[in-house]
Amino acid sequence: MSIPEPLTDEQIAERLADLPGWERDGDAITRTFKHSYHETVHLAMYVAAKAREVGHHPDIHITWQRIRFRITTHDAGHRITERDVELARHIDAIAAGHGAEPV
Repeated sequence: MSIPEPLTDEQIAERLADLPGWERDGDAITRTFKHSYHETVHLAMYVAAKAREVGHHPDIHITWQRIRFRITTHDAGHRITERDVELARHIDAIAAGHGAEPV
């Protein structure tokens, strides 16, 4: 798999406009959801399975009734790429399917 090109600041802003709830955090994008503790663990497992399938992995932080996803492309020098945007869309779909609420 080739190394993806980092998005420009303008491209990142455009992509985030189409990803409600996702925010830029330096050279990553993040989003937090809430659900019961056990459901957040369950959600993390589903996201991890999808991440394995697409070959791109988010950082996942679980706390009491919260789960936060942070995505950056390590292969591109820890920069935001189209791969991050695609994974964010998958995470949104999985979270919606599990009834997780945006924070």
